[in-house]
Amino acid sequence: MAERHVRQVTDSRVLAAMSHPLRRRLLDVLTVYGPQPVGALAERTGQAPANISHHMKVMRECDLVEEAPELARDRRERWWRPVSAGLRWSGRDFDDDPGEAAVLRAAESLNLDHQVGLVREWYAAPDEEQAVWGESTFAADRWLHLTPAELLELSRDLVALLDRWSARSAEAAAEPGDETRRPVFVFAHGIPATP
Repeated sequence: MAERHVRQVTDSRVLAAMSHPLRRRLLDVLTVYGPQPVGALAERTGQAPANISHHMKVMRECDLVEEAPELARDRRERWWRPVSAGLRWSGRDFDDDPGEAAVLRAAESLNLDHQVGLVREWYAAPDEEQAVWGESTFAADRWLHLTPAELLELSRDLVALLDRWSARSAEAAAEPGDETRRPVFVFAHGIPATP
């Protein structure tokens, strides 16, 4: 398979497909754990294999996932992997059609709900689990005075930093022996706002 890239989404059908909560979770599972068969995806998400197969078909039709037949032990087993390393989109690509603009707004809202939901789950985790991570978890925010060009520069700097750590994470995940290593979710938003 060729090197995976971050995909620029310009089709509202793709936004709608990836915004479904279970499909978003399936994409996250495939991103974090690599290619998985339907049975493993069902087990990780607590869903029936038939339900997983349905959602994988929807995502395949939108080119979000692809089959990985070389990993299957037989013709009945279906393995899946994400097509791209990530997704991004711009509101400008959906401005011309009110229906597409509505899908964009819904997708952005659901995406933010998903991100905040992961943080809320951590804050609700048992004290014993939180104690293992101690002060290593973080939340940070700042009020900055920026031009649009400076915000774009900051965005590129943050994405480059996350890309560097993502590559390191993937390499380290392959190393056995560190029981404390687990997936860590990091997200940031930079938006014009009024205090």
